[in-house]
Amino acid sequence: MDLTTNYLGLRLKNPLVAGASPVSRDIGMVRQLEDSGIAAVVVHSVFQEQIEHEAMRADHFDEFGAESHAEAITYTPRSTASAYGPDQYVEHVRRIKEAVDIPVLASLNGTTTGGWTTIARSLQDAGADGLELNVYQLATEQYQSAEDVENQYIDILEAVRESVNIPVALKLSPYFSSLSHFATRLDRAGVDGLVLFNRFYQPDIDLDNLDVVPNLTLSAPHEMRLPLRWIAILDPIVEASLAATTGIYTWSDVLKLLMVGADVTMLCATVLRNGPNAVVEILTGMQSWMEEHEYESVHQMQGSMNHRTCAAPAAFERANYIEALQEFS
Repeated sequence: MDLTTNYLGLRLKNPLVAGASPVSRDIGMVRQLEDSGIAAVVVHSVFQEQIEHEAMRADHFDEFGAESHAEAITYTPRSTASAYGPDQYVEHVRRIKEAVDIPVLASLNGTTTGGWTTIARSLQDAGADGLELNVYQLATEQYQSAEDVENQYIDILEAVRESVNIPVALKLSPYFSSLSHFATRLDRAGVDGLVLFNRFYQPDIDLDNLDVVPNLTLSAPHEMRLPLRWIAILDPIVEASLAATTGIYTWSDVLKLLMVGADVTMLCATVLRNGPNAVVEILTGMQSWMEEHEYESVHQMQGSMNHRTCAAPAAFERANYIEALQEFS
């Protein structure tokens, strides 16, 4: 049985990828995931703010004491900032790459081109097999149009693509007015893959202290239906690889996403909750189902149930919507 798939031009042994999460902070855990069968890993993100802070700190100390005694000119005080900055991130990616045989993707999280191009080259030099750009931004400014938001993504993509030779994927949110149109723009701009979807973490309010507080909740299984729908729509119209993420817990989730056209499925919440054994259970379930239904390969099922054969996707979605409401009781 052939479980191999292609993602970002990389040949993977199966479609299970460890999504960007805290598990990759521990190299031993990454090794366990590899032993359990994971095909690739996306390292947790380095943030634009960390990159900019490091750059500002370096500029400050380049000027600090410049007019004092000559012996002080080459002296750089010890940093009081967080010990985990962009340099440490690059080194961590290098160490993971040396520790495992599976592809390792780095993740950059930000909203502008900023210092991404420099660290992108450093990550390439460290051995990263690809980059995942997580443009985490909620458009809240009234003067910023939908086209402005899209252009911002395009600018980031083009800047990074010009600085590296490794494949580049973009992690998108579902909140675009015309996602199909935007996906084709990204396709033409040279994106190698689209990761669907990013989850915006919703803040809460502390009524006792009258303060806005962060509230991180892991994805729930039903959230898988959003990437399921959109991958079915996008697979026939874009050349880029498609990665599904959010709400993927079981082997049946993975099979459904493959059938609508996903090249890989990214596991995050289930690994955080259940550890590497989640990977073993998913692979075992996939193989059993494929054997029972006489599928010889993952490629045989990929895209078999998407919009490729649908002449009017919008009408099809509208009909499904009406039918769902009428059948509810």
